[in-house]
Amino acid sequence: MDLDPNSPIPLHIQLKELLKSKIKERVFTEKIPSERELMDQYNVSRTTVREAVSALVHEGILEKIHGKGTFIKPQRSVNNWLGNLSSFNETIERLGMKPGAKLLTQEIRRDAKVSQMLGIEESYFIKRIRFADGDPIAIERHHYPVELGKKLAEYDLDEVGIYATLESLGIQLDCAKQKITAQLPTSADAKILGITPTTSVLVIERLTFDPTGKRIEYYSAVYRGDKYSLITKVYRTNPTYRSDYVDTLLANFCI
Repeated sequence: MDLDPNSPIPLHIQLKELLKSKIKERVFTEKIPSERELMDQYNVSRTTVREAVSALVHEGILEKIHGKGTFIKPQRSVNNWLGNLSSFNETIERLGMKPGAKLLTQEIRRDAKVSQMLGIEESYFIKRIRFADGDPIAIERHHYPVELGKKLAEYDLDEVGIYATLESLGIQLDCAKQKITAQLPTSADAKILGITPTTSVLVIERLTFDPTGKRIEYYSAVYRGDKYSLITKVYRTNPTYRSDYVDTLLANFCI
């Protein structure tokens, strides 16, 4: 991509946005090219390069290390504890970050796997992008019984937390069985998340129950591997489980 000298947008701003885009797409993964390389590549002056780089340093995207070059500053990532049935909003807010959402799709669907998981013929499907401090972190796909999904559709799903809304509707989420794998994203998901198709993602699948054992939600999500990690405590001895009922309930479903 070249800069446009005829554009009303100043060259240093064009260059800044271009560098930011390449950092986001992981074209540059550790440091950016030198001043001379940028000058030669984009046919701009040293002043233009320095103004663009200084703006990115001010935004906290780059940092200069004397004698070594200009490096991409590590961005804050989301660390979530395994073992807690938390919503995305709850996790992000607990870390002092601002959660966000953008609804992509909501509709009634027929899907063999979802039907098997929820024990119903049709499900209500909700697909959203999830953000933390404005950065796209995940694509969430929720499936619910149709009547419950229609109730959720009455709310602004760009603004409300789904789990909090479910609780306001009298739905109590009690426990879940979850599977986590590392995969490569689809090209469509990679584009939405602003990553390359060769960047690994975490894929989370979850089947959630209420206290009576009723299946409430089948959930699948793709999380950016460079922005999201899962942590857990481990024990030398087996932990004490709440009840044999919960163990039996979760063991009977394979995701």
